[in-house]
Amino acid sequence: MNEYIKIFFIILQRDLTLVFRNKAEFINPLMFFVIVIILFPLAFGSDATLLKQLTSGIIWVTALLATVLSLETIFRTDFEDGSIEQLILARYPLTLMVSAKVTAHWIIFGLPLIFIAVLTGFILSLSSQTMFALFFTLLLSTPVLSLIGAITVALTIGLRGGMLLSLLILPLYMPVLIFSMLAVQNATAGQSISAEIYFLAGILVLALTLAPITTAAALRIRLS
Repeated sequence: MNEYIKIFFIILQRDLTLVFRNKAEFINPLMFFVIVIILFPLAFGSDATLLKQLTSGIIWVTALLATVLSLETIFRTDFEDGSIEQLILARYPLTLMVSAKVTAHWIIFGLPLIFIAVLTGFILSLSSQTMFALFFTLLLSTPVLSLIGAITVALTIGLRGGMLLSLLILPLYMPVLIFSMLAVQNATAGQSISAEIYFLAGILVLALTLAPITTAAALRIRLS
């Protein structure tokens, strides 16, 4: 068990180091998120009331699209340098290595996305209830986006089909988006968000359990 934990953190550290060496992969999706958020106030002009009503939805949809842009980085470097085959042939469980790589992706993209989203909500004067709901829905949902995204990336690895990846992944993200927006809307209206939070937590547990296994199987099928 201790050996598995050590391998997990070795792969995690390796992926974090690789991304920070190539800062463009780290910065570009986050810059996309920031730029799109900035464009919406320019489009709505001086209608502050309308902008405030739509802010949480704008943040969530933009965060989802920014995540899609970042997904290819999960396995791309390993595929290009051939190390993905070594991971598959290694004596350690492939699910362990997949989990480490998805964790690295969430740390690199998910956590900064949450921080920027909450900061944006603060700048645009969202209520404390809405900010709370936005933070918790993103905290529960961004790992799910990375886990589900890893499955589709494994299925399309080597194809360089950004449009294909988007077509596959966006329908799978819909339940997460729907329940996250319901939670934010209920919080804005002063209603309880417990049901939505429990549902998102359930999706997260399910994704943590099944996504690494499915991703590992998809990698083996794709590279066999």
